[in-house]
Amino acid sequence: MAKSPIYKVIFHNNNQVYELYARAIYQSEMYGFIEVEEFVFGEPGQIVVNPGEEKLKNEFNGVIRSYLPMYSIIRIDEVEKEGAGKILDTDGSSNVRHFPMASGRPVAPKGPAKD
Repeated sequence: MAKSPIYKVIFHNNNQVYELYARAIYQSEMYGFIEVEEFVFGEPGQIVVNPGEEKLKNEFNGVIRSYLPMYSIIRIDEVEKEGAGKILDTDGSSNVRHFPMASGRPVAPKGPAKD
């Protein structure tokens, strides 16, 4: 029986870097988004509690599918088994920068054209 793949998804969200695991990833019908489904967290009977993973569990509690903007995704890896999810704070000293986004339509200069 074929084992379903597990993906490690790393992305930016509100000056934090999220690392989580999921069983299904698709290109969304909404242009510019990736769908992430079937989140995988540590084993239910696990005695050791990881505070970072607990924070992720609480944040994604009840979420069936998440739509992530493509520009926020750092990396997606297919892995052999899941690991502990993490939320890492970024203090702005990182060399990773967001792709610049246009703030609106460009405005043409006013006044008559000079030749």
